[in-house]
Amino acid sequence: QVQLVESGGGYMQAGGSLRLSCAASGSIFSINAMGWYRQAPGKQRELVATITSGGSTNYIDSVKGRFTISRDNAKNTVYQQMNSLKPEDTAVYYCNADVKTRPTMRGFYWGQGNQVTVSS
Repeated sequence: QVQLVESGGGYMQAGGSLRLSCAASGSIFSINAMGWYRQAPGKQRELVATITSGGSTNYIDSVKGRFTISRDNAKNTVYQQMNSLKPEDTAVYYCNADVKTRPTMRGFYWGQGNQVTVSS
């Protein structure tokens, strides 16, 4: 069993910054890619950023230059630094991890979700 526990988020005025953290624990053999998704009210969940175990990153265009994803492999933790926040960044943010619990057993796990609200 694998658990992803998120922290951070909250309320911020436009232009401000917030940082999200997501720590994985449990029966972890290795973690491949980790990522952040978000879901705004009335919209589908969308992928925001991903990071591989080697540190390669990808972002959706709307957050490039403002959000930074990083990870600490020793702590099985992924972070997302969010700067220059905009009201359209308001959403519930979920972390995701591609985890091997055994060399031949793999699954995708989700955090509990964390509300980020940006006021104009």
